[in-house]
Amino acid sequence: MAKAPVLTPQAEDFPRWYQDLINKAELADNGPVRGTMVIRPYGYGLWERMQQEMDARIKQAGAQNAYFPLFIPQSYLTREAEHVEGFAPELAVVTHGGGKDLEEPVVVRPTSETIINEYFSKWVQSYRDLPLLINQWANVVRWEMRPRVFLRTTEFLWQEGHTAHASYEDARDYAAHIHRNVYADFMTDVLAIDVVLGRKTPSERFAGAVNTLTLESMMGDGKALQMGTSHELGTNFAKAFHTTYLSQEGRQELVWQTSWGTSTRMVGGLIMSHGDDRGLRVPPRLAPVQAVVLAIKEDDAVLAEVRSLGDRLRAAGIRVQVDDRTDTPFGRRAVDWELKGVPVRIEIGPRDLENGTAMLARRVPGGKEPVPIEALATLLPAVLEEDQTTLLRESRARRTSRTSEVSTVEEAAEAAAAGGWARIPWDVLGPAGEARLAEQGASVRCLVAEDGSVPQSDDAPGTVAVVARAY
Repeated sequence: MAKAPVLTPQAEDFPRWYQDLINKAELADNGPVRGTMVIRPYGYGLWERMQQEMDARIKQAGAQNAYFPLFIPQSYLTREAEHVEGFAPELAVVTHGGGKDLEEPVVVRPTSETIINEYFSKWVQSYRDLPLLINQWANVVRWEMRPRVFLRTTEFLWQEGHTAHASYEDARDYAAHIHRNVYADFMTDVLAIDVVLGRKTPSERFAGAVNTLTLESMMGDGKALQMGTSHELGTNFAKAFHTTYLSQEGRQELVWQTSWGTSTRMVGGLIMSHGDDRGLRVPPRLAPVQAVVLAIKEDDAVLAEVRSLGDRLRAAGIRVQVDDRTDTPFGRRAVDWELKGVPVRIEIGPRDLENGTAMLARRVPGGKEPVPIEALATLLPAVLEEDQTTLLRESRARRTSRTSEVSTVEEAAEAAAAGGWARIPWDVLGPAGEARLAEQGASVRCLVAEDGSVPQSDDAPGTVAVVARAY
């Protein structure tokens, strides 16, 4: 009888494969309250690496980290009508605390535009206080009706940036800078995920925004995942919270604002972009563990060499873990590391040691080959970079090969239903066509210019709508 696969094959049941991988690779578990999740150490290690890389880019863009309260007075949300209407179905509201009814209900943070604007209105007095660039790493709660680990959970982790500027142009340019030079750079350069940068249609904009910029990526099953967004808020929140400044000309002016965010949804995107039927494949630049050195069996000389090699690779700047758990069968350990997607396994046994070699197993292209132990410290950096490039190339090739140019709503819906994307002129589709697509389970993920750039307006000449089914 054939041995059952460790994971449900992707081609057989992609959602089941996704859940199997999260469980078998020990990334996360379901929390005790519906829609919540427990992120296990290896999964959290992936998120920590994402945080580190993103935080450096955010700070390079001039923003500083701060922290604002989890609880927000309900009255704050009602000040911006479109904002409260957009979030009302997802809000978790606390009405009882300390053994008595609260004088005013408080909302568990779904996003922080309102509470941050309450403080921006205090902190901003003159043009000298601008731009004010703040970022927050936090958790948020949105009551999710159809939860899915990492992709849609009632509570999730994220970063949210909030800025105030003296002019529309400054705010617009900063939102675009975050979109392109922080988010897109991170996703392509570190996550090795191909992303399409575009503009959301008016019906898909963030509640309270005048423009939403998005990054969309094609997952392994052809569906789209929104990886991050950057919003131009105009003066909507400034009006609601009376956030003004004294200009150089001596006039009181409203500030112009942005907000932008990415979340643990990116972990789900990582899984669905790069995973295969053997498990996760982690891009080397992201990987918490880039190489694992395994002792095949209990042997004093082998164990000494495995530990020494780990030290030498660590000194060479490689993130290494030594696996000397020889009381656990080697085969089981090798499968576990393969499931976790560690880019490189270095396997050493008594015979390898005699030959001065180690078996090098590469997760991304697959395969094994013997390599001189002394060559590994100089060889691995090039191997890791090659595998990083391969993953991005595969991600980009999947999108381009599965994207169709179409001219009717029916063709766009068919392409999405078949597990691909469609590009259709926006002046052909329009809001009416967008509504028809929604009835068929597809949506306009973003608007792009014919040359792939981001349109400056919804009705810019040559604007193309990217259509797909989405998570």
